[in-house]
Amino acid sequence: MLKTDRCKASPLEVIYQIQKSSPSVVSLTSVAKKILFRENRPCIEKSASPFQCATIHIMRLITVITSALIVAISISSYADSTKSATLFWDGLFEKQLAAYNLFSDPITQTPNKGLIPYDIITPLFSDYAQKNRFFYIPSGTQIEYRKDEAFVFPVGSALIKTFSYPIDFRHPQKGRRLVETRLLIYTPQGWKGAAYLWNDDQTDATLKIAGATVPLEWKHTDGTTKNTNYLVPNMNQCKACHRGTSGITGPLGLKAHQLNRKYDYGRGPVNQINHWSKIEILQDAPLSDNAPKLVSWDDPAGSLKQRVLGYLDINCAHCHNEKGLASYTRLNLTYSEDNPHDRGIMKRPTAAGNSSRGRYFAIVPGNPDASFLLSRLTATAPHIRMPQTGRTLVHDEGVALLREWILSLKPE
Repeated sequence: MLKTDRCKASPLEVIYQIQKSSPSVVSLTSVAKKILFRENRPCIEKSASPFQCATIHIMRLITVITSALIVAISISSYADSTKSATLFWDGLFEKQLAAYNLFSDPITQTPNKGLIPYDIITPLFSDYAQKNRFFYIPSGTQIEYRKDEAFVFPVGSALIKTFSYPIDFRHPQKGRRLVETRLLIYTPQGWKGAAYLWNDDQTDATLKIAGATVPLEWKHTDGTTKNTNYLVPNMNQCKACHRGTSGITGPLGLKAHQLNRKYDYGRGPVNQINHWSKIEILQDAPLSDNAPKLVSWDDPAGSLKQRVLGYLDINCAHCHNEKGLASYTRLNLTYSEDNPHDRGIMKRPTAAGNSSRGRYFAIVPGNPDASFLLSRLTATAPHIRMPQTGRTLVHDEGVALLREWILSLKPE
């Protein structure tokens, strides 16, 4: 009940009840008591009328209760780091990402139990987005090692990847913006993919079946301001890209040559393949020294050719392989392809049409400007650029690498 002579205790009594019913808002309510109510001090002067006091009292109550409820809802989704991720499949993707309980802290992408973080050597270029990668497998199951193809996951597994942008790439401590999280769940009917768009508060993400466009701006590594209309893929685009080299929708980057690198799981960097074998979630894997390994595209210590092959493999080979969507072009850009002509050297386009922009060969040794492969990578028009989905900007550093490599090739 409101006390109209002084606005003293009842706001605190309300907060006390909130604390009892929702312990997760204790810290918020402590701050609210100090800032909004000044520790039981009368909220207005004694000379104020009862009506004025009651009005201020009610407005403050509304502020506190609303704030408490918002935080309670946010925290309830991601509060308990002892919880396990609850990735399940009942025929439909959940509307909200929080339903899967993936992260104890969304901003830092701290995973709950059951999620295993990992990284790859050379990532797909996605308009300079940074990525946090995780996978989940059901308890008691194992992943099957494959030398050249993607590892085989048990039914019930899931791959999780969050795309984000630092406010300033030069100063990551200034924070970042989460844009989307993609799920790829292995169901009895095969792999199913979907994208979730993060809200402005960065507390949860919503399923986007038809995709979305997100205007973004950031300070780049060179201090310039970059911006783009970032494209969140629709479900059909997920399936199209994730056909990979098997011709069936599935993982792309989870291959030995991409995973054969170190990752810090809390006790210092260890090789991922060796670590997964040690904790018995990966079976039949050799020691990492005996597994294939890419050279990172931006590693100056690696050979120019190996850096380029790894770059083309991750950025192009999901379509340009013997069973991919672009198999009809007979342009094979997989890392394992060893036929120079099939890889594009002096290879004529089979179905490029006007998209070749007057160029007659995929790669012309010594002449990058005459190579339509490089022309596709420098294009931004949707009907010309490659890859067709996943980027709107030109990867300047990647293009420079390809240009250097083509210049190094001796004309035939």
